[in-house]
Amino acid sequence: MPIPLYPEMVMRQDLSPDHGFGPEIDDCCQQIHDATKGWGANKQKVVDALAKHNATDRYKLYIRYKELHKQDLEELMKKEFSGNFGLALRFLALPLHKAECKMIRKATAGVGANVNIVWSVLVGRTNEELELLKKTYYDMYSKDLGKVLASELTGNMEVLVFSALQGGQDPFDPQHHTKEKAIEDAEEIYQKGQGKWGTEERGIFKILTKSLKEHLQAIDRAYSEKYGYTLAKAMAKELNGNLADATVHLIEMKLKPYEAMANLIKTACKGIGTDELLLTCTLIRLQEVMGDVMAAHIELYGKTVHDRVRSEVKGNFRDLLLHVLDTAWPEQG
Repeated sequence: MPIPLYPEMVMRQDLSPDHGFGPEIDDCCQQIHDATKGWGANKQKVVDALAKHNATDRYKLYIRYKELHKQDLEELMKKEFSGNFGLALRFLALPLHKAECKMIRKATAGVGANVNIVWSVLVGRTNEELELLKKTYYDMYSKDLGKVLASELTGNMEVLVFSALQGGQDPFDPQHHTKEKAIEDAEEIYQKGQGKWGTEERGIFKILTKSLKEHLQAIDRAYSEKYGYTLAKAMAKELNGNLADATVHLIEMKLKPYEAMANLIKTACKGIGTDELLLTCTLIRLQEVMGDVMAAHIELYGKTVHDRVRSEVKGNFRDLLLHVLDTAWPEQG
């Protein structure tokens, strides 16, 4: 199955654990409260309280801050801070499933959706996390996520995202997912893609989204042996632009998830000008698995994600993202 991103406490929706949240969480809530009292907030104290904690502790902070101070933590960040720095703090102030809903909401606000945010959040996720995400989006905004995306996306990107959003990955069944079935699916992908004039994306996306890792590995092997390309290379060759990026991401999130996540960070930084929203969302979303992502990034690109952040963004925003990274992979020295 795909790599889960949500902490166990988020998946349990544990609002009041028997063991309590502990004095450290209360102290952090008080630190945030004191840092935002009066005229002008103390940015560093807020960063220390939010960015230096993992997603589980930030889930606790979100709940406990409202209990102690009768104020929504994300709304407080919105009131006190602005720009990319403020937006990152707003995401950090939310439990991860709510933060992802806020990211999608931000990406679909105004004219034209930021499709890179949409597909990077929704493609290659577990069935359970997608179900929680859809429920949470409705709870937060009283709107069906599918209907929102249908109004924002077009063409084959809409087809791919909806294939992912529906979940429904087939449990691996060795009686059904045989070598012969993998060869059959590989042939179908070829006939709907490289083997015909024009690509029939809907059929390809259905196979890719429904297949769990074990079966997709077998399809990839069969495809490579017969046609000389991996599935990822075939899709990159057959498709274009954002659609190619999203489809390759889907495949690699199942076959090589940490490399896929490292590639996503690079995607946010490629070309002229950094996609700062994509970079922010990606680093916060992946914090729970950033240790493995960092190792993959170093292996692929010969540098840390810290190095990439320093070269792409500046000021308080840069320092905040570096703190997020340090929580998972502290820099030496």
